[in-house]
Amino acid sequence: MSERLTTPAATTSTAAPPGAPGGADADYLAKRSLRSGSAGWVLLAGLGVSYVISGDYSGWNFGLEQGGFGGLLIATVLIAAMYLALVLGMAELSSALPAAGGGYTFARRALGPWGGFATGTAILIEYAIAPAAIATFIGAYVESLGLLGITDGWWVYLAAYALFIGVHLAGVGEALKVMFVITAVAVLGLVVFAVAAVPLFDLDNLTDIAPTDAAGSSAFLPFGVLGVWAAVPYAIWFFLAIEGVPLAAEEAAEPERNVPRGIIAAMALLLVSAAAMLLLVTGAGGADAMKGSGNPLVEALGSGAAATTVNYIGLAGLVASFFSIIYAYSRQLFALSRAGYLPRVLSITTRRKAPLLALVVPGVIGFALTFTGQGAVLLNMAVFGAALSYVLMMTSHVVLRRREPDMPRPYRTPGGAVTTGFALVVAALAVVATFLVDTVAALSCLGVFVAFMAYFGLYSRHHLVAGSPDEEFAALAEAEASVR
Repeated sequence: MSERLTTPAATTSTAAPPGAPGGADADYLAKRSLRSGSAGWVLLAGLGVSYVISGDYSGWNFGLEQGGFGGLLIATVLIAAMYLALVLGMAELSSALPAAGGGYTFARRALGPWGGFATGTAILIEYAIAPAAIATFIGAYVESLGLLGITDGWWVYLAAYALFIGVHLAGVGEALKVMFVITAVAVLGLVVFAVAAVPLFDLDNLTDIAPTDAAGSSAFLPFGVLGVWAAVPYAIWFFLAIEGVPLAAEEAAEPERNVPRGIIAAMALLLVSAAAMLLLVTGAGGADAMKGSGNPLVEALGSGAAATTVNYIGLAGLVASFFSIIYAYSRQLFALSRAGYLPRVLSITTRRKAPLLALVVPGVIGFALTFTGQGAVLLNMAVFGAALSYVLMMTSHVVLRRREPDMPRPYRTPGGAVTTGFALVVAALAVVATFLVDTVAALSCLGVFVAFMAYFGLYSRHHLVAGSPDEEFAALAEAEASVR
């Protein structure tokens, strides 16, 4: 291995001299520790739902503009199957390798430092951009309510970032409990919407977009067969970020047991909510009217008490995802920094065990992105990072199943590598789909990804920290392999 691994004194008897290249002093890990035992499986399930639930309230409906109801329906069924396979694969990986790095930890063990950093970088792209997209949807809901006379969203974006980063700095236990309450309110909002939408449902509304001259077009597929593929990134919005549950592994009680239970329970609820929103929003409001809406649930109900109620509660759904993805990006950045892949200062935690700079730096970047005002574009960019990370994580599962069949796995994926191989193929197609929707946005993300990989190749791969949990998992596997 060409990478230089340095070991903090917390795990060895002799510390590297402070200031030495790649070195770490005796309290390196003590300054970079999280509060353990803060979450059981119920809170983790709530975290999984909160990551995603904003996707039920806004964003997915832009897929109607790409594929019509039929195209988005087919795309959603395919993507739901992919996410179910993905979640089952991640449940196994998280039970075997419970660390704050999540997908990066899995890929580091299976694919080495390059694969680990590539996966972590793709996840960072997703999690840094997704809150910016959600913030634009929050702005649309606030403006539709006319709260405080706000007509310019940037005040809303700034307040959201400042408030919720502040809550996270108070500590993970407090943050997860606040998140759980907000998520419960958001789920209630979906129930209120469903009850109000059923009487408004009209089957003809599902296919009210006029067919185009695209190949294979019809009332069901107004944009033809290619529209199904173009709708894929928006179908992903129904489930995007659920893979962030394993990022809480170091802060969970009995992570090898609770993380798999939490992520599977969250996925079960999200499958139901996605199906309900796709059918009821489109059937009540009409595909043509909903395809460009910033707050589709509200517009589908029209005026009245139910619409106003859902509008207010809809803010809770958007806030829940915004709030929880801030948690996710901070833990991913924390893990990469602690292991030396990114500047180590980013992983220093406060007295309340919150990673200060890992919370603030991506928040500043995300806030800057909100000034584009292009929620659909930001959504597509976040999906690019997500789909790329899925390809790498599912590859990691397949590799570990074949290379380390005897690795302890408290939970095992039904179907094994066949299940995750299916998710891998669909995720690869999703990466390509982001270029179909917006080539410039996808290329921009690809450029950022390449820049991160260049930084790793030229600098950080020579300054990794062996004593970090993620690197120790990989070192243990290498040591075991060397004695076989």
